[in-house]
Formats: sequence, structure tokens, C-alpha cells
Amino acid sequence: MISDDVMLMRRAIAAARANLGRTWPNPTVGCVIARDGLAAAVAATAPGGRPHAEEQALDQIGESARGAVAYVTLEPCGERSSGLASCAERLAAAGVARVVIACDDPSPYADGRGLARLRAAGLEPEIGLLAEEARGLYRGYFHRLAVGRPLVEASEDGQGFDALFEPQPGEGLALALDRYGAAGYTRLWTPRGGPLAWELAGQGLLDPAVASALR
Repeated sequence: MISDDVMLMRRAIAAARANLGRTWPNPTVGCVIARDGLAAAVAATAPGGRPHAEEQALDQIGESARGAVAYVTLEPCGERSSGLASCAERLAAAGVARVVIACDDPSPYADGRGLARLRAAGLEPEIGLLAEEARGLYRGYFHRLAVGRPLVEASEDGQGFDALFEPQPGEGLALALDRYGAAGYTRLWTPRGGPLAWELAGQGLLDPAVASALR
């Protein structure tokens, strides 16, 4: 029998997946706040990256968040670039009883800071539930954090990607990717089987799993 925790985290993952490619420079995050095993609020990062999923879910549920359980696909931020209260602080202030998280977030605004904020408020965040299922949402985001460039994949239609990869005339592919990375893109696409896909693969700049399929 599938547990309530698994079903509710899958609901959060589905919410995040629906906005994949629409939230850069922030990752798409899903948040479900549940009471008695039933979802009372469901939200995902808004197009353009704000508001965050946790903010929206807390606004939906209001005072009923006290004693509820929050399911979040990525570690809640511990700091905000805007200086506003972080999602971890908001969850704690709302009085949730548990915070269940799928993946950790290595970004400068999280990277354990969100977990620390929750622990300082007396909560013990539970991390790792359905981590592998959720991690697929963040392949491009994690790649950009690691190397400063978005991940490029070959696709038939570009659904779920941030943008089409379009180098400027005379611009090297690596420099183009640096430019996209600096702008906050995380995951780009190029037409499957097209000359650019082959050129990217030849320079080791195409997603390795996709590049191997071209050989």
C-alpha cells in the first residue's frame, strides 16, 4: 500500500513538473500542505520564478497551516535575494508540524540553510522522500549551479525547456552557453538530429545521455 507521504509528495512533484521550463532563473518547486493525509493546498513556483511554491501554498491554507504537514520537492530557501523572509522561515512561522523534502538544494540561498532554519525553529526536516523522482526536475538547475552553464538536450518540440539554444552569428558554442548561464537559463533544447545537436555533441556540450544516443 502506498503511504500518504508518498502520494502527497508525488502530488508536489506533479505540480512542479507542470511549470517545468517556465520558472527560470529559479527552479520549479512543488509544495503540498496536507491535513489528515489530504492535500489542503497545492502550489508550484510561478512563471518567472516568483512567488515561490511554499509562499503560495501557505497563502492558500492560511491559519490552517498550524499542525499541518508540508511536502516540498526541493529544500526550502534559507535566504532570499530580495531580503524577504525565506520559505523555511515562513513554514516555521506558520506552525507546520512536519516538513518533508525530496531533494536538497546546493544553491547559495539554500545549501543546508533552509534545513538549519527549520531546525532552529524546532522542526526536524525529513529529506530524501522520492528524491530520484524529483531529481529529474532539477537536472538543468543542478548542472548550471555546478558549471555555470545550462544543460542542452536534443528535443522534438522543446516542451518543458527554458528556451531554444540559439548562438549568435560567429559566437562559439561554449561562449553562447556561458551567456545563457549568466542570464539564468538552466535547460535549453536544440532540434533532435539537427546539425547543432551534432556539433554540440562533438564538443562535449550536449547532455551525455542524449549525445550517446546520437552515436
